[in-house]
Amino acid sequence: MTDTAAMLDALDAPQLRELARHLMAEMRVKQVMIDKLTHEMAALKRLKFAAQSEAFHVGQKSLLEETIDTDLEALAQEIERLTSPSAEEREKRQPKRAPLPAHLPRREIHHEPQSTTCSCGCQMKRIGEDIAEKLDYQPGVFTVERHVRGKWVCSHCQTLVQAPVAPHIIDKGMPTCGLLAQVLVAKYGDHLPLYRQEGIFERAGMAIARSTLAQWVGMCGVQLQPLVDALREELLTHAVLHADETPVAMLKPGNGKTHRAYLWSYCTTSMHPVQAVVFDFAESRGGRHAAEFLGPWRGTLVCDDYSGYKALFRLGITEAGCMAHARRKFHQLWANHKSQIAEQALTLFWRLYEIERDVQEMDDAQRKAVRQQRSRPAADALHAWLAAQRQRVPDGSATAKAIDYSLGRWGPLTRYLDDGALPIDNNWIENRIRPIAVGRSNWLFAGSLRAGKRAAAVMSLIHSARLNGHDPYLYLRDILERLPTQPASRIDDLLPHRWQPAA
Repeated sequence: MTDTAAMLDALDAPQLRELARHLMAEMRVKQVMIDKLTHEMAALKRLKFAAQSEAFHVGQKSLLEETIDTDLEALAQEIERLTSPSAEEREKRQPKRAPLPAHLPRREIHHEPQSTTCSCGCQMKRIGEDIAEKLDYQPGVFTVERHVRGKWVCSHCQTLVQAPVAPHIIDKGMPTCGLLAQVLVAKYGDHLPLYRQEGIFERAGMAIARSTLAQWVGMCGVQLQPLVDALREELLTHAVLHADETPVAMLKPGNGKTHRAYLWSYCTTSMHPVQAVVFDFAESRGGRHAAEFLGPWRGTLVCDDYSGYKALFRLGITEAGCMAHARRKFHQLWANHKSQIAEQALTLFWRLYEIERDVQEMDDAQRKAVRQQRSRPAADALHAWLAAQRQRVPDGSATAKAIDYSLGRWGPLTRYLDDGALPIDNNWIENRIRPIAVGRSNWLFAGSLRAGKRAAAVMSLIHSARLNGHDPYLYLRDILERLPTQPASRIDDLLPHRWQPAA
């Protein structure tokens, strides 16, 4: 007989019952811990192959170099704006460039005075011309625009007339607005770093140094910033906004290592006639960044349960929760463990989303009426079911945590029921951020805070153009052509939701 058996034989019936109760309680606690760890392990296994390395390698070195060049050019442009150098000084600073390759196709664009009749009444004679060559790019093909400006002189009074040089986004620069738009969309829309574009251009017949591409990007970033500022002001006139944030690695100056920065995103709802998204790059996830971006705005913010937003709600901003986040926790339980409770929860959540599909095209008043009639009873049934199930599951389990999340945020989660202008979840902004994940795998990190803010600004215009059904390349090419002569009072006409292509 073993020692354990001998010990059990020595116990009387009450002692055995007490021991059994103790062992059962201990087993339940251990089972809860096992379930929790099993859930976390299953979730980690699903995420395993999404892990990214932040090792500093040759590709990242190329990205760092182009970022530095771009930042330097942007700083030079901003300094020039502040110092207002004379025309002679600007001429001295203008670098001398080599002639464009003779083998590239050329297209001549002639600029002549509107009238070649002199003010004295004589007919002027053409005595020469000035030619400026600009490098253009159609996907896969380089061409050269030859801008020919004829010189006309009056033989009687020697008056000279010539068409003025058209203003350009880069003064006396080589690239056309089409080439600049291509570089910007490729870098910030298609997430192709400049060192990759350098190779693509070389294969197309024109080697453009990466440092030159970086200078163009820096110049354009400075010129486009007023338009991005106008887009942010437009965004903050709306009563309902989405908000979310996603991590982006940013290089720490001096030591070649990266730390986690964040790209904050704000946009109008899918139900609003004005479609706009603005990205804001910040060096951390601190809630102060959201407060600085939103400023005095006091509308309703649709967001997740991140603590960084809590200070905003104390300032008077109304919180609207994300039903998708609550549903997602049950979906993980079902996907990882085939939990029957999670499956029942998903069925109840599905009823709410089924109603949302029916009201998507309605106006706010109609949407609110249908939600009160159909969604409110469905939400009440879900709440009662969650409360009942919570009494049946042990504390600390993954199921308990999923239920507690929904019950603890029930007010913000169901705020949409009383406001037809509110969406049921935050998926709209999450879909705007999703392309950034592709970018992270290509450009890997932001080389500086300035580079991150420039990327956020250009991406705001590119993604807002897409939201409004525009081709980002055509949109950027057009606004880059029009910006130099666009009055500041009419800058709003170039915003993506108001833009009309030039006739």
